[in-house]
Amino acid sequence: METTTGERPEPTRHEEAKRLGTALAALGIVFGDIGTSPLYALRECFSGDHAVRAAPENVLGVLSLIVWALLFTVSLKYLVFVMRADNRGEGGIMALMALVRPEGPTRARRRTLIAIGLFGAALLYGDGMITPAISVLSAMEGLEVAAPGMHAYVLPLTITVLVVFFSFQRRGTSGLGAVFGPVLLLWFGSLGVLGAVSLVQSPGVLAALNPLYAVGFFAHNGWHGFLVLGAVFLAVTGGEALYADMGHFGRRPIRRVWAAVVLPALLLNYFGQGALILRDAGAARNPFYLLVPSWGLYPMIGLATAATITASQAVISGAFSLTRQAVQLGYSPRLHIEHTSGQIMGQIYIPLINWGLMLSTIGLVVGFGSSSHLAAAYGVAVSTTMIITTLLFYVVARWVWRWRRVTAIGLTLAFLAVDLAFFVANAIKIPHGGWFPLAIALFAWLAMSTWNIGRRLVYGNLQAQALPFDVFLQDVLTSGLARVPGTAIFMTRRLEGTPGALLHNVKHNKVLHERVVLLTVLTEEVPRVHPGDRVQIEDLGHGFHRITARYGFMEQPDVPEILQRVRREGLTFEPMRTSFFLGRQTLVPSRRRGMSRWRQRLFMFLYRNEQSATSYYRIPPNRVVELGAQLELADSTD
Repeated sequence: METTTGERPEPTRHEEAKRLGTALAALGIVFGDIGTSPLYALRECFSGDHAVRAAPENVLGVLSLIVWALLFTVSLKYLVFVMRADNRGEGGIMALMALVRPEGPTRARRRTLIAIGLFGAALLYGDGMITPAISVLSAMEGLEVAAPGMHAYVLPLTITVLVVFFSFQRRGTSGLGAVFGPVLLLWFGSLGVLGAVSLVQSPGVLAALNPLYAVGFFAHNGWHGFLVLGAVFLAVTGGEALYADMGHFGRRPIRRVWAAVVLPALLLNYFGQGALILRDAGAARNPFYLLVPSWGLYPMIGLATAATITASQAVISGAFSLTRQAVQLGYSPRLHIEHTSGQIMGQIYIPLINWGLMLSTIGLVVGFGSSSHLAAAYGVAVSTTMIITTLLFYVVARWVWRWRRVTAIGLTLAFLAVDLAFFVANAIKIPHGGWFPLAIALFAWLAMSTWNIGRRLVYGNLQAQALPFDVFLQDVLTSGLARVPGTAIFMTRRLEGTPGALLHNVKHNKVLHERVVLLTVLTEEVPRVHPGDRVQIEDLGHGFHRITARYGFMEQPDVPEILQRVRREGLTFEPMRTSFFLGRQTLVPSRRRGMSRWRQRLFMFLYRNEQSATSYYRIPPNRVVELGAQLELADSTD
């Protein structure tokens, strides 16, 4: 049968199965954080530090705030608008920063925006510590509902789960990832069923869909009601992850899963919890677990623990990915990165980040002692990140998409009004633990910005000292320098000038190899570089070649892979007759203009402890020669 022109053909069974598989994977990876919020969000509104009385008008008002926060912040802001700001399919603050191009704002404004974006990215580390702590702890606190005598075992069991969880990271997420989707599908199904059962008993709670109840809540409670927004915000934490993880699945599967599964399940559960509180105000102490029949408490605790582990995995994987992007974009020293999957490039493990997060998370659990106390620290980092995302979104809308000023400003102001309300309500938490994620973010921001500044000073000095390559080549040809058999590959970060290691080799060894290759590995401000654009070869004559390899900030540079590619282009290497020459600078503090003394000390500490170029670029270590030089840490323009 012929189809009408313009009609889309029906998807095949294979295509439909692939879509469902992608949707299930997106459910498991993307929605864990926001999906576990029902464990504590509504509870904190009525039993937290700034709780309101569980009167009917307050229950309806809080529910209305939660409903419209989900619809406005997640559905409208992130899924409709922010997810349009992708960098070749990738999302997240680092990808958004890369879209802030020079032809838009002035150079000074661009630097300011990048600094703000970098702080937003640094906030993820604080979030990566708090999310596993509050999620797993809130799941384990269900034991107190099932058996009050279990209170003494909550903290030890939580710490045990966290230690096992972080220890598993070295194995990668490929095995665990296969169960992420089914676990969260069961989780969201349980949320919906539990909520629906309670909702049927008190359908009047659906009146909270009317936003006037949210307005009335503020009118009745004043400033105290405004402070409750800090607890309401817990219902939308995880919204940023939808954008950050967009590159794994694309915006369409994420939008579909949100509309078909996640949002209905969350609304049903929140309404169910609200209905329970309307029937019994005492249930506000833990409305989630009190929804569960007594026979199902222990299975639900197990399911909640699995769901919170899934949510924590997404945040920790995000911290790993952010760190790799920071290394690639020049905001972090090289770190030891292990690839845990031979098929999926995004599955990585960074030991330093993993163990740092584990120790911090356990410290938070012990220090705060309960998920209610942790809620006092949670939300500050995420609300700050959301404001930064909105500001960068405006720049992209105005300068990249060329939106009209009135449109871009109007939409940004609407988003900022909500973001700032949440931030101010959460700012009250800063003295009560909210300072912790901000302190972590500030430390990470200082380290990343210091590294970026110091790195520019080092390479600026190297560039200033570099001899033009044509001058070097002319000197070599006229000096009668001996040429020895084999190939020498000199790694250099610059596309012009002569590498310092090459000059030192000629100066001290008085010889030059038959074939000399200048290899430069560049990181582009895009997530991934097309394989066809990976390598460029230039014949410089007289046995000299220049190879330029380009990688995206989501990719891992690999010198052996580069050599395989150039071999296919006709430039072959004999492994046992090829040597790699790397420069290694010893930094000397300077009183001249460049960086303050404390930043110099911090940069030199980071520089001394970064992973070697040999390991990072996967160069065979038995073929490497390092040539050192002393370099003053100062501005080369002085």
